[in-house]
Amino acid sequence: MNGRFLPPPPTNEPIFSYLPGSPERAALKAKLADLRAETLDIPLVIGGKEVRTGKLGECRVPHDHKHLLGTYHKAGKDEVQAAIDAALAARKEWAALDWQERVSIFLKAAELLAGPWRSTLNAATMLGQSKTVFQAEIDSACELIDFWRFNSNYMAQLYGDQPGSGPGMWDRVEYRGLEGFVFAVTPFNFTSIAGNLPTAPVLMGCTVVWKPASTAVYSAHYLMQLLKEAGLPDGVINMIPGSGADVGPQCMAHPELSGVHFTGSTAVFQDMWATVGANIKQYKTYPRIVGETGGKDFIFVHKSANPDEVATAMTRGAFEFQGQKCSAASRAYIPKGMWDAVKDKVVEQVTCIKMGPAEDFTNFMSAVIDKASFDKIKGYIDFCKNAPDAEIITGGGCDDSTGYFIEPTVVLTSNPKFRTMQEEIFGPVLTVYLYEDEAYEETLKLCDETSPYALTGAIFSRDRYAVKKAHQILEHAAGNFYVNDKPTGAVVGQQPFGGSRASGTNDKAGSLFNLIRWTSVRTIKETFVPPKDFMYPYMSEK
Repeated sequence: MNGRFLPPPPTNEPIFSYLPGSPERAALKAKLADLRAETLDIPLVIGGKEVRTGKLGECRVPHDHKHLLGTYHKAGKDEVQAAIDAALAARKEWAALDWQERVSIFLKAAELLAGPWRSTLNAATMLGQSKTVFQAEIDSACELIDFWRFNSNYMAQLYGDQPGSGPGMWDRVEYRGLEGFVFAVTPFNFTSIAGNLPTAPVLMGCTVVWKPASTAVYSAHYLMQLLKEAGLPDGVINMIPGSGADVGPQCMAHPELSGVHFTGSTAVFQDMWATVGANIKQYKTYPRIVGETGGKDFIFVHKSANPDEVATAMTRGAFEFQGQKCSAASRAYIPKGMWDAVKDKVVEQVTCIKMGPAEDFTNFMSAVIDKASFDKIKGYIDFCKNAPDAEIITGGGCDDSTGYFIEPTVVLTSNPKFRTMQEEIFGPVLTVYLYEDEAYEETLKLCDETSPYALTGAIFSRDRYAVKKAHQILEHAAGNFYVNDKPTGAVVGQQPFGGSRASGTNDKAGSLFNLIRWTSVRTIKETFVPPKDFMYPYMSEK
């Protein structure tokens, strides 16, 4: 096409309020009822075709685990190979499509999600992942809309980055999609991540084999339907639910693997990286490996901080979405002189937290995702109850009779290397360590050294020298660092998200830095009047 096209300037999607009497509240309530009333049979999607294997898994409501939302078909060896073949077959035509045509698909997907699909994705996330209305709204609606709008703009920005040219020639670069297929593995906790990890490489001209988390297949099914309505061609994204053991090894060992886009546990990602290393000689190209793998996120408090602000950051940062965010506050360092004021406020707030079904809009928290998570988190709480160097300040109750409910729990420890100060729990448990008011700098160093993770962290202080000191000592302790704010809630276009150390490759989802990982640059040099004599001027006698 003849024209230099630019996508519309992106703006962050407004967050709906869902106040009583609002049209969005009525629409969402109706959609929740509709989805609860039917039981889905969820197929694999390979080459645009629905595939049913008869090997089934279940989609249940975590806060009402007797309620079956649907069954989904699991991929086996034949289906994994078919998905890879479909992605490879679609790659050439998809990569050759004009970039603005690819952008148009995702801008349309964003508009569909902002409008007629909003209640569907939000309701599916609330039911399948037990997100409250607000947590679903900022995730499965707003953040995913933002990913698609902003990534489209970042793509145009990246394509516009061109080299200079010498006299008599024209130098330029093109940003090719990777040769082969990308393997996208997505988590249960964010529908927006499940939507972004496959589509970011696709936007750049790649094709994808996508394995969603088994506990989030329900919302993934609706994501595939939305992308189909937006015009995504068959085979560009192939969704193959199933166990990691059945899907992962075959994809990871395939010679045409060109990249991995992953969010999940550190152990799984390290195994994937090791598999790439072990198979490196058989790949057609060196696979790009991009991953975000969790955190042990901190709130660090200076004696100059406001106790009420600290307490609210602790409550929101640790307990929204039941602490099942990679960025959730999981450890806090508080000066002893401030503890009484912070403790009183935290206990007051946590005691007021209402927990129950996600469909009840008055609830602040709902259930954790499944039985395995419930048992793991309960195990940590039981450990704290029996530890001589720990005390549960509030919470600690666990009940899985109806749903997988765990009370928001605050633990106080006298041991800065206590188990729950170091290990990722991925649940509503916050551990507090008290330090001497004047031991600020040495405790900052302790915070930096305690956990292998480096995803998010927050410093609370009204003393700019103290803030500066935290910036310096905690330079590599968090990829997303917050000053006087909770360590959760990164917004696309404002805070590119990701961490390093055991938290991942820090390729910043929702940014140009992530998109560039899915391109292979070709440099093109054209000389307008080529030389006709091999001799150089310096070779003359005189």
